[in-house]
Amino acid sequence: MKTVNDRLYDYLLENAENMTDEWLSKRDFKIGSVYSAAADDQEVETLRKQNRLTIRSIATRLSGQAGHFEVLKKKWAELVAESRIRSNTPIHEVFDAVMRFRTIYWSNIERFIRENNDEIIRADVLRWGSGMNEAFDELFHEFSRAYHEMTEERLMAQKSLIQEIGTPVIKIDRERGILPVIGDIDTDRAMVLKTAVPERCSELDIIHLFIDLSGVTVIDTMVAQQMYELTQILSLLGIRSTLTGIRPEIAQTSVHLGIDFSRIRTYGSLRQALLEASVTEG
Repeated sequence: MKTVNDRLYDYLLENAENMTDEWLSKRDFKIGSVYSAAADDQEVETLRKQNRLTIRSIATRLSGQAGHFEVLKKKWAELVAESRIRSNTPIHEVFDAVMRFRTIYWSNIERFIRENNDEIIRADVLRWGSGMNEAFDELFHEFSRAYHEMTEERLMAQKSLIQEIGTPVIKIDRERGILPVIGDIDTDRAMVLKTAVPERCSELDIIHLFIDLSGVTVIDTMVAQQMYELTQILSLLGIRSTLTGIRPEIAQTSVHLGIDFSRIRTYGSLRQALLEASVTEG
């Protein structure tokens, strides 16, 4: 014979579609939101699938299956977090949607209580009330953790890609490479250059790097200083540097700073530097 907890579990799963329908019917029109009443059929089907898992997870907790709930909780959190990150849904919208469904969920438990009033005692009601709230809180806590971790991983991947794009060391033959520096150089980008470029040269076994500055839009004291420091780091690694695209203002800035580029070959253009290197390095 089934316990009252088991019967509640069955009741909630049997009414899962109705609960989801009610939840979806309460959506507002919000352009660009996965929770919008204007969401397309694919987004709605995704919400339905995820909400069925929400219902099952909470019902499992209320039925006393603590171990099974832990498994479902993690599965739900990772599934929803990945989906919301992919749709660029802010976390407060997820919280609002979950809170709306919590009310619907409890109203269905209340309906079950009314339909089985003669068999349910006060202790059951109190246990289900506190259990449901605790389960929703645990779901959202696990979701927040998963959302944060996945967001951090995504940001790190994007940062790595940006750094790679911003420091494109191009290998042109067995030992030589080109670093075309394009756009402004601020403090953050300078730090990336000094960290990523030497590492990339080592990975590619480059022993002579041509640093082309013709695409740098603004030349100031910081740019000259950072380029000098980059060449010194490369030198310590046994990598020769050649600066190209050197315009008069760069030379003047370097002189005013007292930066000594005399030990580094400099050329007005990359083409000129490569032609001469081809002759001297054979």
